[in-house]
Amino acid sequence: MKIIIYSGIILLAITQVCKGQDIPVPSNYEIIDSVTGDLNNDSVDDLVVAYNTEPENEIEGVPREIIIYKLENNTWKLWKKSRLALYGSRDGGMMGDPLERIEIKKGILLVSQCGGSSWKWGFTDKYRFQNGDFYLIGYTSNAGRPGDYWRNVDFNLSTGKMIVKKEYEDSESDEQPIYKTENETLYEKDLKITLQSRQEKEIKIVTPKYGHEIYIATGK
Repeated sequence: MKIIIYSGIILLAITQVCKGQDIPVPSNYEIIDSVTGDLNNDSVDDLVVAYNTEPENEIEGVPREIIIYKLENNTWKLWKKSRLALYGSRDGGMMGDPLERIEIKKGILLVSQCGGSSWKWGFTDKYRFQNGDFYLIGYTSNAGRPGDYWRNVDFNLSTGKMIVKKEYEDSESDEQPIYKTENETLYEKDLKITLQSRQEKEIKIVTPKYGHEIYIATGK
């Protein structure tokens, strides 16, 4: 199967409105994306905002931060934040901006990022609020290149179950048919990764059967 990748803050500016309330913009920050939804099952929508942390640099890019706000007294109040959950604005390589989308579905925060050139990569993180923090509970990724291979990873951190599928394509044929498939299921339990610590250190898992190297975190 071929897959194409696709605690205090001084508020000095207000540029957008969400749910009738102003979205906070820290000094020199720029809003890239935002979404609302109930993240802690209290029947009140929360606000998640992705920011550039300084004016955009078209060549080198700039660091990014994700901030989660709670609505208190009709004002968005900072709840959680992280500079390790989002790649920089040019970290998508030749594809440029790596941030694909942020979503909230059934109380789960989803963050999707992608990049590459002829070799492409993409992944989605799934966070759930539990034990006072946002923990990574799911990680799905796909990477590869047409005419070479595509590798898909589906990792449920809650159960520890990881499914890895790698399909090799025949580059000698115009249709690039799949000539070999490797399927592997393994368990990697007790990984505790929060929104704040997402890329804090490198986390590599080598599958026992085929020796696939899976980087859950690259370290920053």
